[in-house]
Amino acid sequence: MKEYKEKLFAASAKYWQKFRGALVKITPGKNAWLGAAFGAFTAAFLFWLLLMIQVALPHSIIHSLIGLAGGLLIALIFGAVLILIISILRRIPLLYLLAFSAAFLLLAIVFLAMPLIPGTIAIALLTIVTGSLCGAAAAVVKKGSLKNYGKPQKVLFYFSLILGLALLNGGAAFLILEGFSEDKPFNAGQLSAENVVQLDLPDPSGEGYFNVKYLTYGSGDDLRRAEFSEGVDLVTPTVDGSKLVSGWTSLRTAYWGFEPENLPLNGRVWYPEGEGPFPLVLIVHGNHLMEDYSDEGYAYLAEMLASRGFITVSIDQNFLNLSLVADLGLLSGLKNENDLRAWLLLEHLAVWKYWNVQENSPFYQDVDLDSIALVGHSRGGEAVAIAAAFNNLSFHPDNAELVFDYNFGIKSVVSIAPVDGQYLPGNKRLPLSNINYLVIHGSHDMDVISFHGARQYARIEFDNEPEVASENSPDNPENSEKDISYFKSAIYIYGANHGQFNSDWGRKDITGPAIQLFNLRNIMPAEEQQQAAKVVLGAFLEATLNEIYDYRLLFQDFRRGAHWLPEQIFIGKYYDSNTVAIANYDEDIDLGTTTLPDGKIEGENLARWREQDVPLKWGSLEDRAAYLSWDRNSATGTPLYRVILPEMESVLTAESVIVFDLADTDMEDNNGDTSDALNDDQESVEEIKKPIDLTIELVDTSGNRAALPLSHFSLLQPQLKAKLGKADFMNSLALGEPVYQTFEFAISDFLDVNTELDYESLKEINLIFDRTSSGAVFLDRLGIRP
Repeated sequence: MKEYKEKLFAASAKYWQKFRGALVKITPGKNAWLGAAFGAFTAAFLFWLLLMIQVALPHSIIHSLIGLAGGLLIALIFGAVLILIISILRRIPLLYLLAFSAAFLLLAIVFLAMPLIPGTIAIALLTIVTGSLCGAAAAVVKKGSLKNYGKPQKVLFYFSLILGLALLNGGAAFLILEGFSEDKPFNAGQLSAENVVQLDLPDPSGEGYFNVKYLTYGSGDDLRRAEFSEGVDLVTPTVDGSKLVSGWTSLRTAYWGFEPENLPLNGRVWYPEGEGPFPLVLIVHGNHLMEDYSDEGYAYLAEMLASRGFITVSIDQNFLNLSLVADLGLLSGLKNENDLRAWLLLEHLAVWKYWNVQENSPFYQDVDLDSIALVGHSRGGEAVAIAAAFNNLSFHPDNAELVFDYNFGIKSVVSIAPVDGQYLPGNKRLPLSNINYLVIHGSHDMDVISFHGARQYARIEFDNEPEVASENSPDNPENSEKDISYFKSAIYIYGANHGQFNSDWGRKDITGPAIQLFNLRNIMPAEEQQQAAKVVLGAFLEATLNEIYDYRLLFQDFRRGAHWLPEQIFIGKYYDSNTVAIANYDEDIDLGTTTLPDGKIEGENLARWREQDVPLKWGSLEDRAAYLSWDRNSATGTPLYRVILPEMESVLTAESVIVFDLADTDMEDNNGDTSDALNDDQESVEEIKKPIDLTIELVDTSGNRAALPLSHFSLLQPQLKAKLGKADFMNSLALGEPVYQTFEFAISDFLDVNTELDYESLKEINLIFDRTSSGAVFLDRLGIRP
């Protein structure tokens, strides 16, 4: 073996010398290099001189000379630093440079975590340094050359060995440990929770009255999964999705046994035993390793929903997910496939429509195809919104060869931690209208870092006339006379991550060693996160598919469901199609106008007043709002934001509600005195940022006024921050982002303050910043719900 290595080394050296000799023959001589250097620098200098003549000389000779000399000096310093780096690198053997470069690329991929790029770079370099030190020490010991070292070399050897072992142990401990505990954030909503009445309704997450049955359907010849092959209960046809996907490799075909031309329709079905028809709910997973199947992870939701009378299907789309092998190390993955995910959902619905009319089907006349909900997680969360949009179209937006004829009764869409914008129909953000929409996101999501589902929430539009429920609900007999208009809701849960909404994905939102860079200590327990999902999904579907109106009250204020939900901070938004919009800030660039025609807006003593897009940790909300900041310490009067309503037929009654969304902008100087609002058992806010309070004032045409503090409903929740990285320097993005909270003030509460207020001739809605000395907020969707 030793002789073979010596021959191999000699042969390599021989060919290297020949290669160097060939290079020498074609290398320019010294004079040529000197001329080349002079020419390159002279060309650059002339262009720099021309720039100084055009820009600086007409104004000042001195400025032009300084600019000329300064530019040359900076250029020479840059060149000197570059030469120094090159000279250092030339002292390092090419073999080590090759190993270093290759190792850094591999480690950067292994530890790639988009919100923690500094951490990725640091751990890659630390791993290389550790391996280099330990490897060098091992090589010296193995060769026995330590005895030939002088004292300085031995000192360096032992120092390197000790440092390498220390880094090895320290790095291993850093990666293995879960992380550190964060201080519990201040829960602003709890300060006035004693005024919140808990909903007296059946627990929407509880087990229902129906026995649950289970079956699977699929192609019948699945290579990988018995439940969709020989163990399948119902055989379904395949469909041709080739026009909706690119990047499908032969390795993917080899693994699954099919190509895009014959994609399977596979699903797991949990359904109530009894006489229907029952609403139909489809649940679809998002992107994950395709070899680690995702559709089993929603059984906890499906079993609960089926027991409450919903036919629930978990859809298998694992064949569209990523694979390190099938995607050639992610170099050739599927591209732009989210519209395919959506189209497949509609094809599943076509199968259910067929089964519903087939007498030999186990679901004959048991499916209420006018009461359908689509639930999606991650990429599936975007796919369900796309499917709802496709449902009403005649053609695919980007390919008229794909003819659509669906028009199913999709009433509701639920997006759990969704992506947004991975599919852009006609190169624009997905519009969606006249549908019930719920989006859920967690503060500790390590995959979809920002609340991007709030973008789709903002794009949901309503244009329907309010309807009235025609039948009584057995659980709520008074329900029959309440409107069943569309509504949308957004919920942000502190401590929730991306994966635990799927019981198989769990706490680790990213596959591979990169997850070890994240601080996992503060993620809420899986059973609590799934309990929250069961409550909000159950209530949403009861409200929208079964039309039990009072479950909507949960989405107007999640504190009403505290007896169902885990003890966490929930920030909620709510908007329905009955709401009369006063100011949405999207119609123009005039600060003084309202969405409602002929209305006006005025500001007094504000430090800053503008309308703008709302920034997120990653990107922006792509939705405009009013940015309002104030500082009473420097203002000449009380800061005020006045909305003047136009003359109009009154839509108000004593039961009407003033609604608006507020979000904390995370200014560090919110120094209001909110200590009076603290409960005795609530931690003092001296050590943390204090929540904002302000005054809401109504004024009628006669000048009668009535005012309530914001804290009458709730103080504004300070931004919820999550340190996702185990070390502070790793967090390359902001720790928090503005998340809207909907505030509701009943006219009747203002009448309790001033009975003279004539709400039928309401003239002004004022936000008076008199309770917090300084701060800044985003305001959006000011309106009146009759």
